[in-house]
Amino acid sequence: MKIFKADQVREIDAYTIENEPVSSIDLMERAAARLVGWYVRHLHTNRKVLVFAGPGNNGGDAMAMARMLANRQFRVECYLLGFGKLSTNCALNKQRLLDQDMIQFSEISEGSEMPLINPDDVVVDGIFGSGLSRPASGFPALVIRHINESASTVIAIDIPSGLFGEDNSENDLTGIIRATYTLSFQFPFLSFFFDTHEHLVGDWRVHDIGLQPRAIENTACEYRTIEAEYIRSILPRRGKFSHKGTFGHALMISGCYGMMGAALLAGESCLRSGTGLVTLHVPKLGYAIVQSGFPEAVVSLDQSDILFSEPPDLSPYSAIGVGPGLGIKSNSGRGLKMLMERTEVPLVIDADGLNILSQHPEWFDLLPEGCILTPHPKEFDRLAGVSSDSYQRHLKQKDFAAKHKVIVVLKGAYTGIASPDGRYWFNTTGNPGMATGGSGDVLTGLITGLLAQGFVGLDAALAGVFIHGLSGDLAAGEQGGEALIAGDLIKYLGAAFLELKKQ
Repeated sequence: MKIFKADQVREIDAYTIENEPVSSIDLMERAAARLVGWYVRHLHTNRKVLVFAGPGNNGGDAMAMARMLANRQFRVECYLLGFGKLSTNCALNKQRLLDQDMIQFSEISEGSEMPLINPDDVVVDGIFGSGLSRPASGFPALVIRHINESASTVIAIDIPSGLFGEDNSENDLTGIIRATYTLSFQFPFLSFFFDTHEHLVGDWRVHDIGLQPRAIENTACEYRTIEAEYIRSILPRRGKFSHKGTFGHALMISGCYGMMGAALLAGESCLRSGTGLVTLHVPKLGYAIVQSGFPEAVVSLDQSDILFSEPPDLSPYSAIGVGPGLGIKSNSGRGLKMLMERTEVPLVIDADGLNILSQHPEWFDLLPEGCILTPHPKEFDRLAGVSSDSYQRHLKQKDFAAKHKVIVVLKGAYTGIASPDGRYWFNTTGNPGMATGGSGDVLTGLITGLLAQGFVGLDAALAGVFIHGLSGDLAAGEQGGEALIAGDLIKYLGAAFLELKKQ
């Protein structure tokens, strides 16, 4: 799915109205009908609905929704905020609402007594749409704060009022609706994908309102979500006469004294990606651990007893992963530098590999072109500097990827993948149960294994992140998120591949 900027969405709306052909008021009716359809499926009829409508088209959507809910016998009160001239469609929907004469309708403005909101009431927010360009202030901000202080369930139409579609770094977050649900039209907004706004956006859903497919296809954008259909299309077919050499040989450099579990997690995940062979390069102390805990692995021993100090001969391998459980001792730093200088195959750097790298920014130029980095936010801050919020961090991520010609996988609820050419993907699989030690090691192994099989770097990152999250969803669906551990992600990788293939 494409993720457009707010002004692009308005252009697509306008193109649809001109070329569908559909009038703007009929498009608004279509949108409101989708909102009402969702409402009746999810919320009980005995709850009173308080609709707050602004003077723009977002308010028009809200009043159309109020009318349709009243037609379905919901108890509805509608409050039109008087702080600007009504748009044409807002005025028309106001008149339709008055003509219906089925709900309590009031106009409120500065100085008016705020409507009473009971804990069991549902508030529909239609005050501002995505066209807002400055923080909410004055009377609308007072209404927003009143709703936030009083309402337990809030449904925001298209976008929570006061929230900008993209950058909210300079916004006043106290003047933004705190939605329980956000029901958007056709596309999500970029701001939905950043943790800074989680308490504002709530649980968001996108509703198809039939915007013109040609306009969507022809409108360029930097941002997309990863789609199952694409991941399915790039999975390799396993021929009848395939053998272990067909699917590559991956090298995982991981583990140190006290952290050998990371090596086992990354190694097994790598093998379960479908690659033919996995060699674990570990310190000497890890020999017995790997031989007993991961018998399918080939073991390569470092010259050090307790840490990684130097890469082995790299010629047998088709992809390399480094970092899980590595430690950040100076010997391991020298080993990482040698690895970056010597490797001629795709490379994934994670965890302590990134922490070592952040201590030596002069080594950034040694990063092989197309290398995949998989930091969590704090690891990325060490690499690129601390950011004021998650939106600014993602901008630095894009800049880092472009400057150093690498792929940066920034892990989180919506893991973001930045390509060197400026394109960016958000992942929508996964769940909070995956917030557990070792989950990142599993991802590193998975991406490395896909690279070893011949996936190009970007496809390996996209597929690895998507399948990793899908495995987590399947595991949580069976046993709940609280009990999920990293090893469960590996156990459900097979089910995740099957799920992809059957769709």
